[in-house]
Amino acid sequence: MTTTATRPAAAAPVPADLRRSALPLRRRLTDGFSKSLMGLALMIALIPLGLVIFHVASRGLALISWDFLIEDIPNSARRAGGGMGPAVAGTLVITGAAAAMAIPLGVLGAIYLNEYGKQNALARLIRTMSDVMTGVPSVVMGLFIYVSYVLVVKEQSGFAAALALGCLMLPVIIRSSEEMLRLVPDELRQASAALGARRWKTTISVVLPAAISGIVSGVMLAIARAAGETAPVVLVAGTIFTANWSLDGANTTLAAQIFKNAGEPFPAAQERAWGAALTLMVIVLLFTVASRLISSRFAIKER
Repeated sequence: MTTTATRPAAAAPVPADLRRSALPLRRRLTDGFSKSLMGLALMIALIPLGLVIFHVASRGLALISWDFLIEDIPNSARRAGGGMGPAVAGTLVITGAAAAMAIPLGVLGAIYLNEYGKQNALARLIRTMSDVMTGVPSVVMGLFIYVSYVLVVKEQSGFAAALALGCLMLPVIIRSSEEMLRLVPDELRQASAALGARRWKTTISVVLPAAISGIVSGVMLAIARAAGETAPVVLVAGTIFTANWSLDGANTTLAAQIFKNAGEPFPAAQERAWGAALTLMVIVLLFTVASRLISSRFAIKER
């Protein structure tokens, strides 16, 4: 007579609510307290942000109109009316040129540091210099461009301002992009290599799409910082009152006009400063939304 051993049936998974109820009371209370504390910290952090947005919107919304966005800047600070057309054009042109210079160099530098350089001497030098440049005040960068470029060509220009803002953006993009690339699991690289893909192909088709959302976040952080910088633009771009859609000749930005008009004692100038501040916030918001939509198009989708 033979006996057949029976295998024990697999235990059914325990529902999440039962698992939580099985936890000791002390652990459940600690978990709830921690979540409440984190939510409270988030609300406290959002309070000053909400107050800033509300105050800028309440003061600047009355001035925002199509005419305000396209009209020339009054050449007298005490004169009412006018708009921020030259500053809007200068912000788009100068920040766009700075981004065009800094984004490719920054992302390529991050790819070299994380995918190729690793911990060799050149990679360590680049990381150190990036960290140093991140802490350099914007006015120092403006002085550097003024001495090394403006005094050489003997002309203040939008291109000089773009150079200064690009130098400020570059280290932020390098370090943030490298951190995002570092978070991509090595299993993805190994799987691509096992299929016969070369390293550059793996980087383009696997690593970058996996990290694109984080890279875009770092890029937008750098663009927002550049769009809000004042000192380099004031030092190297000059002053204009009519729109200049090129990088040649003097130019201005919304941040420079906010600084200039907010320091005037005339109510008309101060109102223009509030309108320029709201315009700058809206422009940064629109670019952020657009970049998110573009990055979601190229990111790897989870199935």
